[in-house]
Amino acid sequence: MEVWLWALCGLFALIILLLILKLYLMRKSADEICKAVTDRLAAESNVLIDISSRDSRMRRLADALNLQLRRLRSERNRYQQGDTELKESVTNISHDLRTPLTAICGYLDLLSQEALPEQARRYLGFIKNRTTAMKQLTAELFRYSIVRSTETEQPEQLTLNRVLEESLASYYAAMCQKQITPVISIPEQPVRRYLEPTALTRIFENILSNVLKYSDGDLSVIMDSDGKISFSNKAAGLTPVLTGQLFNRFYTVETGRNSTGLGLSIAKLLTERMGGQITAKYQDETLSIQVWFPA
Repeated sequence: MEVWLWALCGLFALIILLLILKLYLMRKSADEICKAVTDRLAAESNVLIDISSRDSRMRRLADALNLQLRRLRSERNRYQQGDTELKESVTNISHDLRTPLTAICGYLDLLSQEALPEQARRYLGFIKNRTTAMKQLTAELFRYSIVRSTETEQPEQLTLNRVLEESLASYYAAMCQKQITPVISIPEQPVRRYLEPTALTRIFENILSNVLKYSDGDLSVIMDSDGKISFSNKAAGLTPVLTGQLFNRFYTVETGRNSTGLGLSIAKLLTERMGGQITAKYQDETLSIQVWFPA
């Protein structure tokens, strides 16, 4: 009786060990599949998932995932090809439009020098404004497509204080023309970040250009020691809902009817590409755009 009991216990122990081994191998296979899927999604690789387990169910799971990875790779390639073709088309179209629009502007300038009736001169002014707006739009389209398609620059150690001061100085004449006296607060202690020089300058310039479109005559630029920069101005024509759409491509509001709607979109694209954050909020009829590049 005792022999049969010990034999039965031994059998149970063997079965438990086999189950533990089976469970270990399945967990190992699951970990291998999980790691392989993560690696394949992180890198554009043609290598398929391969596991060490001989278990038929786990291998069927790996085969099913390989099938989905092939489909995902195919869709990704189609998207990238279409995206590339779209960027090239936008670049070519905007480039081709600039030449005739420049010629049209030239002929309109010549026409404005002729003796015209008051009504015809008024209509000519409308045509010139719309042609200038189209010219600006094609130029922004060209810049936007270039920003989207070009490779990133090599980051350099920049002093945010200095770049911000240079950008403000470059817009001094435009601010004076709009009778804007900015209130500026920039710390004396240098705030340094590793960023792309051209991209950072473009971000500041696009934000300041937006201020000139929407400001009611004021501007406040405040930078703290952590590198957070806030551009604030009164903008009675905006609402919180409209403010939430300022970063959308081609979106404009009535007070910015001569704008293309691409300036802040480009600023957002460049900021996020360099690991920064850009937000906009509207409170008490004041628009605030904040830019921050974490250390």
